[in-house]
Amino acid sequence: MELTQKWDKTFKLSDKVKHSKVSFKNRYGITLVADMYEPKNARGKLSAIAISGPFGAVKEQSSGFYAHNLAQRGFLTIAFDPSFTGESGGSPRYVASPDINTEDFSAAVDFLSTNEKVDPEKIAIIGICGWGGFSINAIQNDPRIKVAVASTMYDMSRVNAKGYFDKEDSKEARMAKKKALNEQRIKDFKNNNYALAGGVPDKLPGDAPQFFKDYHAYYKTKRGYHERSLNSNGGWNVTSTLSFLNVPILNYLDEIDNAVLLIHGEKAHSRYFSEDVYKKLKGSNKKLIIVKGANHTDLYDNEKFIQFDTIAEFINKNLG
Repeated sequence: MELTQKWDKTFKLSDKVKHSKVSFKNRYGITLVADMYEPKNARGKLSAIAISGPFGAVKEQSSGFYAHNLAQRGFLTIAFDPSFTGESGGSPRYVASPDINTEDFSAAVDFLSTNEKVDPEKIAIIGICGWGGFSINAIQNDPRIKVAVASTMYDMSRVNAKGYFDKEDSKEARMAKKKALNEQRIKDFKNNNYALAGGVPDKLPGDAPQFFKDYHAYYKTKRGYHERSLNSNGGWNVTSTLSFLNVPILNYLDEIDNAVLLIHGEKAHSRYFSEDVYKKLKGSNKKLIIVKGANHTDLYDNEKFIQFDTIAEFINKNLG
């Protein structure tokens, strides 16, 4: 595994933090690679945050931007490439899994819990977009995670099984999707290669919906482009979404005792995911913030809309 040593992020390195690369394995034996950010001149054991997402993105983009900014606020942070993505291991590439990607967060907690600079009782996670769903899935499964933040959350299992706004929630619609996905499996087997579906094209179609325009404006411009990002290079969907049809996440939301912060843009197409999750959460340590004027990708890296001070305050308050 050859790791890039040059600074190749979509943001500049602050003189307030130290940066290094680290790696660790999840319980599937996949090596995950992360950027670690530490506040300079910090003393004692620190509160820590593990961050990942959006789907198809890499740690040099949005998750790194969050980690970099929150390290400036006193946390030790890691932004990691999930399994099969970026500099992390796993083959074939660009696979996503409700189980494996939830495990990725817990593996990050394993790593942070054993780091001599970290207080193992004060660990939080942040998931962005598709990884927002996995972060909530992780905290309901792993009580070591004291706080989960989901920014512009997207439930990949729900949208694959039911369609946008649940408009394909029928046996017939699911069967049509299953047939198409399994027919593609035969083609892939014959070609000895996995086909990638969907994608953010270089040229935006004239009839593109607003959310697609938002993705294009982020991944196809200097703002969010990165050569290792699947979204930047014509891909978007995983090699197969069959597992997402079969494996719903977020099953026991009402049993989460630890703190959860949901943040969504007022104009985001996927806002209903966060709102529906919030309705099922219980306890005074749960909070939903709707950011006025923000679309879906504004919460990827737009400091005008990302409320880093609010996130830091919520995490600190609930870490104790």
